[in-house]
This record gives sequence, structure tokens and C-alpha cells, in this order.
Amino acid sequence: MDIDQTQGCCFTHEENWFRYRVGAIILEENSVLVATNDACDFYYSIGGGVHLGETAEEAVRREVLEETGLPYEIDRLAFVHENFFEGEGSIAGLHCHELSFYFLMKPIGKREITRGQCIDGEERACWLPVDRLSDYTVYPLFYAEWLPRLPQETVHIVTDRRRK
Repeated sequence: MDIDQTQGCCFTHEENWFRYRVGAIILEENSVLVATNDACDFYYSIGGGVHLGETAEEAVRREVLEETGLPYEIDRLAFVHENFFEGEGSIAGLHCHELSFYFLMKPIGKREITRGQCIDGEERACWLPVDRLSDYTVYPLFYAEWLPRLPQETVHIVTDRRRK
């Protein structure tokens, strides 16, 4: 069987939606690189869906290169995040479960990407100060709590924002 490498590991079954994704934690000068776009009023991690047949490490390197144009290297796996939420937008009405691996990337020593720089189509890059993340709406939500005191070991986090 041939595997379509461009297909993300995502599926919908009845009223449920599942996605396997990766995120890159890019820290430079006490700030984290995130993205935003005109359609949203929040920031989100650099990253995206893992393609079928692709490892999480391959996916995060690909996503970082696609979104920043820079070949950041992986330092280590920092977080495994299970995120449960009610869908909005194109997945409105669905019960969502997203499994994400967040990799800390090795710093390159400076901010090569400037604030507001277009990074991928409609997306724009933003550097947010790690010690002020709680002043912003940033997804994943755990960034504000965990990035200022980044643990040395991999942490498993479960976020459940489903309506009960």
C-alpha cells in the first residue's frame, strides 16, 4: 500500500475529530516565537500536522523550515500534550482530541525572524516575552505556566476544555 506523505494524521468519526501534531518551542533572547493571522485574535505555536509515515521529529523540522525558512535543530522533546476541546470554525460542532509533541529547538543565538514577518501564507511571526505570556492569549494554554520555568524532563499535560 502506498502512503500519501502529504496527508496529515487527522480524522473525523461521527461527531469526533482527532489530530496528531507537533509544535516547536523556539526561544531566543527570553522570548518565544509564535504565529498569528488576521482571522484570529490569539497566538499559537509554530508547528502543524504530522504527515502519514512521518516521525514527529521529521514533522517538527519540516514545519519549522516551512514556517520560518530557518533550519532549527531539535534539542529535546519537552511536552506531550493531550488537548480536548469543542471545535470551532471548520470543525465546529465536533468533539476534538488533539495529541501534540512539543519539541524544544536549539537556539541560534538571535532573532532571525522579525516581528510581523510573514512566515507562511497569511501567518505572521511574533516574539512574545516568556515572562509575560500570561498577558496574551497563546495556544497551547500551558505555555504561560511552563515556559518561564522550562523543566529538564519531558512533561505530559492534559488540557480538557470540553463542555460538560
